[in-house]
Formats: sequence, structure tokens, C-alpha cells
Amino acid sequence: MDNEMFAELVESVKEMKAIMRGEAQPSRTFTVEVPDVKAIRETLKFTQQQFAAMMGISVRTLQNWEQGRRSPEGPARVLLMVAARNPQAVLDAVQASKPRWATSGNVIVYSNP
Repeated sequence: MDNEMFAELVESVKEMKAIMRGEAQPSRTFTVEVPDVKAIRETLKFTQQQFAAMMGISVRTLQNWEQGRRSPEGPARVLLMVAARNPQAVLDAVQASKPRWATSGNVIVYSNP
């Protein structure tokens, strides 16, 4: 690394510290929407077990999302955002392959023929 690049790096670190202290404004900011997972699930009229199976996640992960302990990331967040804006699109995609829900005791089984 040459001296000029090092000086730019040091300057950017100083700028970052000033922003963190509230002494300067960032040149740009990013806002990531966190979907309301429970509201989406309830709109689709799915139990936690059914919704978790549809999403391909554990019920515990779903519970963590719904209770705000964790946030969905990547493709799961995108799918949830689609479900929030157009729940029928998600239902159509899931129903296109004619999934079946069956209950056996405390277990809900999802099968896709």
C-alpha cells in the first residue's frame, strides 16, 4: 500500500469515528425493512408449524423471528416481504405443487407429492 492510499484509509477511519460520535453526518444511509413475521403468518392463516414448514425453517427460528430475538436474512427476508405485499402469490406458489398438511398428535406433517 502506498502512502496516498494509506492516508485515504486513515482519513476514512477518522470520518467514521466522527460519524459514530455524532459530529458528522454519513454521506448515505441504508434502511433494511424487517418484515412483521407474525402478521404475515396470521394473514396466511398458518400455524407456526405450517408456516415454518413452508419456509423451510425450524419452529424455533420462526418463534425467534416473531418475538424479535432474531431477524430473517437473505432469501427468507425477501420471501417474507413478498408474502407481506402479496400473500396470494406465496399461497399460489405453495399450492401449485399441491402440498398436503396432516396432523399426527403434536406433529404437523407437510408432504409435497
